[in-house]
Amino acid sequence: MPNTLIVGIDISSQSNSIFFIDDAGNHLIKKPFSLPNHQEGANELIKRVIDCLSQYNLSYVKFGMEATSHYGWHLHLYLASSSELLPYKPTFYVLNPSIVKGFKKIYTFLPKTDNIDAVVIAECVRFSKLNPTPLPDFKYAALQRLTRMRYHLVHNLTREKNRALNLIYLKFSTYSQDCPFSDIFGKASCAIIENFTPDDIASMPLEDLIKFVSDNGNNRLSDVNKIAEILKTAANRSYRLHPLLAEANDLALSMTLENIRFMQEQLKKLDKEISKLLKAFSQTLTTIPGIGDVLAAGIIAEIGDIKRFKNEAALAKYSGLVWTQYQSGNFNAQETSLAKCGNQYLRYYLVEAANCVRVHTVRYKAFYNKKFSEVTKHQHKRALVLTARRLIPLIFAMLSKGQIYQERGDVYNT
Repeated sequence: MPNTLIVGIDISSQSNSIFFIDDAGNHLIKKPFSLPNHQEGANELIKRVIDCLSQYNLSYVKFGMEATSHYGWHLHLYLASSSELLPYKPTFYVLNPSIVKGFKKIYTFLPKTDNIDAVVIAECVRFSKLNPTPLPDFKYAALQRLTRMRYHLVHNLTREKNRALNLIYLKFSTYSQDCPFSDIFGKASCAIIENFTPDDIASMPLEDLIKFVSDNGNNRLSDVNKIAEILKTAANRSYRLHPLLAEANDLALSMTLENIRFMQEQLKKLDKEISKLLKAFSQTLTTIPGIGDVLAAGIIAEIGDIKRFKNEAALAKYSGLVWTQYQSGNFNAQETSLAKCGNQYLRYYLVEAANCVRVHTVRYKAFYNKKFSEVTKHQHKRALVLTARRLIPLIFAMLSKGQIYQERGDVYNT
């Protein structure tokens, strides 16, 4: 006899489509209904859920919703904190869109509408053997807001730098390849790019160029004479931009460089705040050489409570650091790609961590070099991803048991 109400919710920014079934698959309403995605709409949903539980004499309630960015965040928390629902022991299932998409293929006869999606989500909760989704831990959620912001900021900064390099090439075609500065976007380098054309540098007395470089280098440049000579040579070899395009290009370049400086300052602020929040966590990841506060925070924020994961393989799957398998008869494919699933933010921070750890530790440097030498294509990318996968058992052990890193490759308890 059915004893559980299953509520399928298809969430959007402004409204939610909702459907009720029981654990025997009986449809308890004729068709899905829609409610606004705000507090009044949530209150109406709670009322209808309780009415349905009473009408059909059901004892428990399950809520299923598709993971739709942040649009389900408030509804999930609001329903979970409802004292009216508490006697029915509500459980929540936030479903990966790929699971819902795959499950929907069973219902080939259904039209493709959001209302039908609510039915599919409810059926998916009924049939699937998924673990309930825990309520977010606000300590982890706060850290996650900042580490994800950093992820997007880093990617935006990379795009701005690529745009700047294109504009620099138009203005000074040989600058990037002959740049005498360690950082093309450093203070002295940007001062040269923004203040002079190749003609200016070519005609400028060498002494004046040396003084300008020295004044903008904060006395940190080792050989300003050589830098000035390289700039002179590069200027003489460079193409010249047509005067009609030069002014517009200079304006675009100046604005792009200003954007880069602004984003770099934002990164510094974020990193300080991330380090502050990380202090609230008892963690040992920063004992791994190469992993600082930012990388440790990015990993911890996405993993959350390590107890959510049964073993390191489950953590690897969650991060998306697993590979597809292809087998047919006696044939097993040797070259397979990463599975297109998992948490992209965790995967990013794990790969970044691997790139640092391989430089600072003997064990991971040897592993990276071994994997690098095994193939002739995509050597660095492949070796780095495999090194990130190699890190996961270590991270799982350290977070689970509060262990710290030893260079021998083992860990010991604190």
